[in-house]
Amino acid sequence: MAIPIDLQVNGKAVHLDVKPETLLVDALRNQLELTGTHVGCDTSQCGACTVHVDGRSIKSCTMLAVQAAGTRVTTIEGLGTPTALHPMQAAFREHHGLQCGFCTPGMIMSAVDLLERNPEPTEAEVRAGLDGNLCRCTGYQNIIAAVLDCARLLRTAPTREKAHG
Repeated sequence: MAIPIDLQVNGKAVHLDVKPETLLVDALRNQLELTGTHVGCDTSQCGACTVHVDGRSIKSCTMLAVQAAGTRVTTIEGLGTPTALHPMQAAFREHHGLQCGFCTPGMIMSAVDLLERNPEPTEAEVRAGLDGNLCRCTGYQNIIAAVLDCARLLRTAPTREKAHG
């Protein structure tokens, strides 16, 4: 039996009919074709499925789609565009904070939330803030550099951009 839900995804009103056991990550990927949200482990360990729900990062493999009814969901596709990257996306590109790219969407979503809550993090705070996101390629140093540089750029920008697209 499908349950009708209404929510906002990347700034657009969305109506979905989901089974009670459907995970948010599966609804995003399979029903809305927002495949930037990745399924990495299905156990909430890797963070590849991280999205924002009402402005806070969550692992979408741990949330049922029905729990997202009435919320605002932002996926990596909702942060920027290919021609106008979100500052965090641009910082990851500038600092080579990705290799295979599998973890990158979740890492970026977590980093954006981190800077929204703490606009002046130390390196240790960035490392702690990204602790729930695993990368098997980069060794993290370039990711940390990207987040710290983005924080600096956002603080010094004439009008600070909101971290939630």
